[in-house]
Amino acid sequence: MSPRKPLKWLNALLCILVAIVSWRFIVLGVEASMEFMLYHAQQRPLSFYAHVGLAPLALLLMPFQFWTGLRLRRPKTHRWIGRVYVLAIVISGVGALFMAVNTRTGLVAGTGFGLLALVWLGTTLRGIWLARAKRIAEHQVWMIRSAALTFAAVTLRLYLPLSQVAGLPMEASYAAIAWACWVPNLIVAEIWIVNRIQRQVLA
Repeated sequence: MSPRKPLKWLNALLCILVAIVSWRFIVLGVEASMEFMLYHAQQRPLSFYAHVGLAPLALLLMPFQFWTGLRLRRPKTHRWIGRVYVLAIVISGVGALFMAVNTRTGLVAGTGFGLLALVWLGTTLRGIWLARAKRIAEHQVWMIRSAALTFAAVTLRLYLPLSQVAGLPMEASYAAIAWACWVPNLIVAEIWIVNRIQRQVLA
């Protein structure tokens, strides 16, 4: 078994679990499950529900887009999942941008999440444009970037409890996590892309 395969399964499992947990507000309500974001639900419900409702859908679908067997054996299914993934990101990304602009968590956190929303939208739309232009190799590269940013939903939920266990002040740690949840993801994706290109050149 390739050493990368267990990592892929772990990533997929984390995506699915975090996506399901993110929809807890449907059963428990926003006040009980996301009290710290209740003001968004009250003041800008369209942006709030667009983000918290559809961002988990993008996260849930993302591992399936990197399932090589599905892509090769059922290309139409791959394309349809991709369309839903992109639509979910466009709607939830715009909602996230409005939430970031109006956040009460401070300028540093708001800027971090706002830039995440912009880069998430940009990489995903670039990726789908390349697919429509039949530039598949470039499309795959940009969707790797999109996936790294979608995975920010996972890293955010890993860092938040770790910061609390470490006893870090919530305001300062949240501002740092607003950047740490996605910038390292993107750096890792870029390193992976460069290594992939080098392997292809040397092959």
